[in-house]
Amino acid sequence: MSERTLPDDLVELGRVASAYGVKGWIKVQPHSAQADVLRAAKQWWLAATPKSAPRVYAVQQCRVHGATAVAQLEGIADRDQAEALRGATVWVSRALFPAAAEDEYYWIDLVGCAFYSSVSGSDVRVGVVEEVFDNPAHAILRVVCQDAEGKALLDAKGRAREMLVPFVSAHIQAVDIAARRIDSDWPLED
Repeated sequence: MSERTLPDDLVELGRVASAYGVKGWIKVQPHSAQADVLRAAKQWWLAATPKSAPRVYAVQQCRVHGATAVAQLEGIADRDQAEALRGATVWVSRALFPAAAEDEYYWIDLVGCAFYSSVSGSDVRVGVVEEVFDNPAHAILRVVCQDAEGKALLDAKGRAREMLVPFVSAHIQAVDIAARRIDSDWPLED
């Protein structure tokens, strides 16, 4: 374990579920079914509580173990030390993510993108992607609808209006991560 400057681009990828074995390994429950980033990253930041500052650990080894990942971290040498990390959240710097393949995106990069619809023949800014989540068939974008000034549009009960949009090629025409923009033909709701 070492003390380093905390990156401003940390992304939470999982939590420590338990110790694994007697030699200081930990078992991590990833937030995603794919643990590629956890396996590839050579540094993890662990936060014991939501309010505590994460501490950086060098990852000596990491491998998939069923639906979890197991890892050996520098400075964690026995089961008691590993067990003390139970419940800690696991964070990785976005800069350490492997490059995504063409036409593939990390969900964290889609959050915050402006969402446009061209169903009426011209591009209309609908709002901003607030969340991406998975269902059995495909990913879903949760878009918070906004007015021209970027203020959330409210429903009759004063809640922010939202649209759920399937993140599939049939409806997503273009994604420009650099421009923070997603173009779609998803119909606008009245």
